[in-house]
Amino acid sequence: MAEIDFLIRNAQLSGQDMPVDIAFAGDRIASVASGIICDAPSFDAGGRLATPGLTETHIHLDKAGIIARCALCEGTLAEAVRETAKAKAAFTEADVYARAAKVVEQAISQGTMLMRTFVEVDPRAGFRSFEAIRAIRRDYADAIEIIISAFAQEGLTNDPGTEEMLAEALANGADQVGGCPYTDADPATHVTKIFDLAERFGVNVDFHVDFDLKPEGSDLGAIIAETKRRGYQGRVSIGHATKLSALGPQAFAAALAELAEAGIALTVLPATDLYLNGREFTHLVPRGMTPGHRLIAAGGIAALSTNNVLNPFTPFGDASLMRMANLYANIAQLGTPDDLQTVFDMVCAQAERLLGRQPATIAAGAPANVVLFDAETPAEAVATAAPALAGWRNGTMTFERPRPRLFGSPRT
Repeated sequence: MAEIDFLIRNAQLSGQDMPVDIAFAGDRIASVASGIICDAPSFDAGGRLATPGLTETHIHLDKAGIIARCALCEGTLAEAVRETAKAKAAFTEADVYARAAKVVEQAISQGTMLMRTFVEVDPRAGFRSFEAIRAIRRDYADAIEIIISAFAQEGLTNDPGTEEMLAEALANGADQVGGCPYTDADPATHVTKIFDLAERFGVNVDFHVDFDLKPEGSDLGAIIAETKRRGYQGRVSIGHATKLSALGPQAFAAALAELAEAGIALTVLPATDLYLNGREFTHLVPRGMTPGHRLIAAGGIAALSTNNVLNPFTPFGDASLMRMANLYANIAQLGTPDDLQTVFDMVCAQAERLLGRQPATIAAGAPANVVLFDAETPAEAVATAAPALAGWRNGTMTFERPRPRLFGSPRT
């Protein structure tokens, strides 16, 4: 065994009965065992849950924190797109960097170590947001890995210049490309052009799609067809897809089977999907959130994520994936230990798979990436929205948030 540089003592791993010690050698895990004896510096986990870092598959760092700049009257998707378009014309690199940095720091302190962010590249935003997020990716690389998806929020065929700008971003550091057919006058052509860019640059693709509660008019058929035609199975994801929540049981099951067979993964965005959908109803308002865990049961991949923080799409948020997992479990009415474990996987292993990664593990030889949560099991972490207490990435501590100490408590 390599010489131990650091030790996390008394950490509880999922599925194990007793706490273990996790030994680091440089940026790798050297050993996971009980009662490791060494003189290296150590951190006592106190029997708290140790997991790999969480994964955020769908967030918009570039337009976070702009709620005070926007008029919020209707609370609708159309208003959110409209108000954000007005605001982003005035974005500067420094402004985007400052707002994004705040959210990234929140995410790190909530246990997130891998994040895909969409960045709008179009004639209004120019490349200002893109350059700012590239700098964020560089400056926070020690604590979090950030994947950048160049994104066409306001369409392609109806927005001259955007397609060429997306190509330029992909040639200059964007990792993926994202489309939004519901804002385009020609959704099918939009899907085709986004796939053309993905193939041209050899990158994965995501679509924000079917973001309403009307069963008809879905763009999923075009996405599924293009995925199969181009052999892009396993390289395509979709976000929102709230139309699926409006389907009857048979149609819903058939749609899930199609997505699973085509290798198209789904990200559910609980906070935004709940906030923007169903406003046309006067009572018994539908949840407007697609139950992604059922896609997992059908053999597919599904994650859940933050989407937006403090803007017209979602005028709240703190980049806590554990809080989002707890919200999802409440709305989806999931409460058994097995169900809550599945929800945890939607911000961990399933989310990594969506991004084309193999799920991380805490085992000898693996990267020394560990987060401690104030719980004993993943199910308890979701049920209690457990806070993250400390984290290490590549063997280096990235944050610490000690448990609160109550003065006067019998246990203090």
